[in-house]
Amino acid sequence: MAESAEIILDGKSYPFPVIEGTEHEKAIDIAKLRDLTGYVTLDSGYKNTGATKSAITFLDGEEGILRYRGYPIEQLAEQSSFIEVAYLLIYGKLPTQAELDDFSHQITKHTLVHEDVRKIFDGFPSAAHPMAILSSLICSLTAFYPESVAPDLSKEEIDLNVIRLMAKISTIAAWTYKNNMGHPLNYPRNDLDYCSNFLYMMFSFPTEKYEIDPRIVSALNKLLILHADHEQNCSTSTVRLVGSANASLYGSVSAGINALWGPLHGGANQEVLEMLQAIQKDGGDTSKFIAKAKDKNDSFRLMGFGHRVYKNFDPRAKIIKKAADEVLAALGIDDPLLKIAQELEQAALTDEYFIERKLYPNVDFYSGIIYRAIGIPTEMFTVMFALGRLPGWIAQWKEMRENKEPIGRPRQIYTGETERNYVGIDQR
Repeated sequence: MAESAEIILDGKSYPFPVIEGTEHEKAIDIAKLRDLTGYVTLDSGYKNTGATKSAITFLDGEEGILRYRGYPIEQLAEQSSFIEVAYLLIYGKLPTQAELDDFSHQITKHTLVHEDVRKIFDGFPSAAHPMAILSSLICSLTAFYPESVAPDLSKEEIDLNVIRLMAKISTIAAWTYKNNMGHPLNYPRNDLDYCSNFLYMMFSFPTEKYEIDPRIVSALNKLLILHADHEQNCSTSTVRLVGSANASLYGSVSAGINALWGPLHGGANQEVLEMLQAIQKDGGDTSKFIAKAKDKNDSFRLMGFGHRVYKNFDPRAKIIKKAADEVLAALGIDDPLLKIAQELEQAALTDEYFIERKLYPNVDFYSGIIYRAIGIPTEMFTVMFALGRLPGWIAQWKEMRENKEPIGRPRQIYTGETERNYVGIDQR
């Protein structure tokens, strides 16, 4: 007999089916709750609400597990490339060599953006935040590809939009940096792989030859892989909700970028660097700030420690810590902020206060350190997060469309005034 849950309201019993995922996660299916009882559930922030069934990413915060399509994040970060992981997330399987070559070739072929996009760039002030530019230009792609808004796109049409977006976001992201710096824009090179091409567009100047460091390329691949998807978080849920209205892929992802821009979501690694700068400005005494973090009456918080999902060590942090150590050693960087970061990390990993509360350094703590080490400015950190998260957003949007999920329409509990009569302005 199938397992069920029972809700008793006004003395009447209502059974609801219990469903179980492939990793034994259980949920009560309340899809018919309102029809049967007239009640809805109240779950602010949707912390206990499963909005969809998904076969893309499995996350177990208690055990510190993250898998893409069943593959452990540790294996993918060490053995795969960002483009291969993107294919895995979007199409549900690891590609053959021929499939990977074709996917990479198609992306390379579409990295150029329409010249009119450069005219849009001219309309942004040089001080504009890179995320404002990124979200605007990604949304503008719907204007350049108006057929993308059709509700009945064929598989071939969806694949083309996927390729275009994967290709053009790297160019647009690099151009947002150049715009912010007041530098001339670089066009993409077809002879480079995805991460190398992005670094070239970011850091190359017409007057000098840019040498692409394979160690930095390797670290960037890992960073993008680690950020590629993370289940139903705020920005991913936004992409699915906007997409449920049959919005275009570009418009849906643009909405996700804006959600990611929020400091409670994608700005954590930027906050880490700003914290390190504040500690340095104060004199660099990390023991003082460790004590402040442990003082419940002090408002200071150590940024980049702990995670609202992981109750164990963030599996991504273990990987990126090793990459951070390798990059810093390889590049021979002597940065006082990085020294402060290493002292904070050591304190958190050995202090019983942090160990008992499982406040381990998370992926945001280390990613900011690597981005700074390779020359990416703080205001670009969230853009880098968006670049990595794009395959997950695409996969989630695509899965939602393929499953023909209904338009999202949450309910509410109204707490305003009850019915009252209108009063003319002369009687108020």
